[in-house]
Amino acid sequence: MLRLTPLRPSLASVFRELMLDGTRRARDISGMEEGFRMASVVILHKDLADSFESFCHANSGPLPLLYRSKPGEFQCPKLSGSSDIRTLCTQYYKFEKGELTGQLPSLMENTEDLSNMVTFYLKARVPLGDTDQKRAASIYKTLVPCFDVGRFQCNLVVSMRPVPEGKLEAVTQATHPAHDSHGAPIHIGHPGLIGVEDLSRPDYGDAVELSQGDVPVFWACGVTGLEAVKSCKPPLAFTHSPGCMFPLHFSLASSAAVKSIRALETQIGADPGERGIKALFVPDELLKACLSLSHAASVLITTGFPTHFNHNPPEETDGPPGAIAMAAMLQALGKQVAIVTDHRALEMNRRIIEDAVEEGILKTPVPLLSFQDSSADSALRFLCYDGDPKTPRYDHLVAIERAGMAADGNYYNMRKVNIKHLVDPIDALFTAASTIPGISTTGIGDGGNELGMGKVRDAVRRYMPQGELIACDVAADFTIIAGVSNWGGYAVACALHTLHYCPVHQRYLRKAVGPPTLTHTGPWTSALPSVRKEEKLLEILVKYGIRSGKTGNLGMEVDGLPFHDTHSSMIQSLLDITVQPLGTA
Repeated sequence: MLRLTPLRPSLASVFRELMLDGTRRARDISGMEEGFRMASVVILHKDLADSFESFCHANSGPLPLLYRSKPGEFQCPKLSGSSDIRTLCTQYYKFEKGELTGQLPSLMENTEDLSNMVTFYLKARVPLGDTDQKRAASIYKTLVPCFDVGRFQCNLVVSMRPVPEGKLEAVTQATHPAHDSHGAPIHIGHPGLIGVEDLSRPDYGDAVELSQGDVPVFWACGVTGLEAVKSCKPPLAFTHSPGCMFPLHFSLASSAAVKSIRALETQIGADPGERGIKALFVPDELLKACLSLSHAASVLITTGFPTHFNHNPPEETDGPPGAIAMAAMLQALGKQVAIVTDHRALEMNRRIIEDAVEEGILKTPVPLLSFQDSSADSALRFLCYDGDPKTPRYDHLVAIERAGMAADGNYYNMRKVNIKHLVDPIDALFTAASTIPGISTTGIGDGGNELGMGKVRDAVRRYMPQGELIACDVAADFTIIAGVSNWGGYAVACALHTLHYCPVHQRYLRKAVGPPTLTHTGPWTSALPSVRKEEKLLEILVKYGIRSGKTGNLGMEVDGLPFHDTHSSMIQSLLDITVQPLGTA
């Protein structure tokens, strides 16, 4: 059986994403390739569901209904049995009594409220037009009234794309058959006739420039659903943030591969340190992150948590082993990989990598980099060739057990000690990546104060010790939670191996062109983490004075847990899951 797995955000190799909201760094998907399909979302209390469904049917131009969920149903069977509406949108709007009161990266914290709410999935289609400008579509409120149903009473919202006059007929003919996703334009020409006074000031999105000979063309827009929610003034409602819809883009893998990766995710969710990490867990983040990494050509990894500020070096043994395990597998898969870390620790990490190569843990040395945020465009120039966001150096950034910036701009260990003086501002790369077309990000952590954990910030503040202070404020697109961060790195390596040996996924990667690359004689299995390699790597770290995170012991332990039998058992369990034959299912 084949499994279609939704990716969030979509992959660099498939389409480009643009930033919409500069304060929340939300990913915008309205500037994608023409014809790309997506779904907008409206979530209301079940008592309003029948009225809103009738409103959608009465106004099917802006609100073509794809699926109405049952109360408390988080999946959309028409899309994917594994889709979870609490995490699939890149950003959500929260409304209370018709007023926008929050912008949320996920709805996991609202699960209890959602048990009595119904989700409406509304088809959308990016119209033809301004994609060459790489901007978010211009969206405008109009004076055209929708057909009222009960308390849902609002005006139509439209998107505008400039179209050369000579192509108007072709565009109309191309979009007219798409009745299930906005269809043909609803207005062509003078914007004032529908109540749009100034094209340079859209209500949502970016102002799109009209070139000589262009005509403004307007389509019915799913943001009408947002206006309908505001007009109804329900006690609580959620929608997608305009431009941050639920993308209907999928990667393909077999059911067996998906099952294996989910088993890996379950395995690393063990909490031997009893930190309460299950409260931070978001399902299928390992799967989505690794599918995205599988499509990437160039990956940048960062690690380093200088929790032992009174020691030299201050680093801990959690993080580097997981980073090196991922690097080894990425190397074996033929991807470009580099590691960025603190400048003060470059020489030590260089020696560690040299020793790892000598011991056969790595095949070849991994390039080491440092980053200093010395100017307004430092991050952009670091991540992109010549500072041009159209040509990123990296497709994916991964942070594993990397100190993350808190809301007050400081960096805290789990004991509430500010270690900012020891941390280079690598967070700026993740923040900048959210504004650069084509770069995705993953954060791996075990406590909530690591880079990328901003995606689950509210849960960290609520459930983790000292969470209000230490919670990282910088989010990643994918957040992998593990009992020990190294385990997350091992799981990523194992999941990438699983995808490599999945015939369904490999065919999808090569677009069914060229011969299959599957062979069991390549370097991929030997690149997996093993008990021997990880034991040897931990010995190398100890040799350079790197200590266990929780206890500060200089010995064979990570986060206060002994390598034998805790970590060695976890590594073997992950390998046992990974090496099981997948077959062709």
